[in-house]
Amino acid sequence: MKSRKKAAALKYEENLMAPTVTASGMGHIADKIIEKAEENDVPIVYNKELTDLLCNVDIGDYIPSELYEAVAHIIAYVADLDK
Repeated sequence: MKSRKKAAALKYEENLMAPTVTASGMGHIADKIIEKAEENDVPIVYNKELTDLLCNVDIGDYIPSELYEAVAHIIAYVADLDK
């Protein structure tokens, strides 16, 4: 059985305790999340395992501490892109 496309969006600001999940979904919703990111020049990082885990976090919630290291790598990568 073919798995459905998934996507999750994160928000991180220095004054926040941790990154928060701002959107997540599968199929058509995932397509829309990616489309909005592209329209707004938001970097997209493809990581199936992390996306699977982030899709289990409620919208608006901080990411769980178990994901801090993986998400920190993505934040560092995006920060490098912004330079």
